[in-house]
Amino acid sequence: MLACVLALAAIPSAAQAQSGGTTTPTAEPAPAPTGGTSWTVYKKATWYGPGFWGRKTACGMVLQPTVIGTAHKGLPCGTQVTFSFKGRSVAATVIDRGPYRKGFAWDLTKKAAKRVGFLAVGKGKITATVTPPAS
Repeated sequence: MLACVLALAAIPSAAQAQSGGTTTPTAEPAPAPTGGTSWTVYKKATWYGPGFWGRKTACGMVLQPTVIGTAHKGLPCGTQVTFSFKGRSVAATVIDRGPYRKGFAWDLTKKAAKRVGFLAVGKGKITATVTPPAS
């Protein structure tokens, strides 16, 4: 119940969403373990490149440049995240832990960053809508 209340508190109002949604909370709520309400955050992200390709992720898969995925420190493996950036969006799955760079909430794979138009930017704030896994 508490996770649902926290998730609802993190959803920006319609006015915030229309104004760019820059006043989102600084802490992300913990998702309900068996699924729950989606929430949207506007946080700093980066993408991880060739130095990580071929390595096993925290979720057990081998990272390839063709994978559409993301890393987050606290969300469970399999969590669906839709990233939006300058009118483009991409759906990704949490496949790894990270980023471990101070101040960043997300690491996108190269393909996810390219699809959402974030590849050339490299780092910055991005909108992420998080949907916890159903089970």
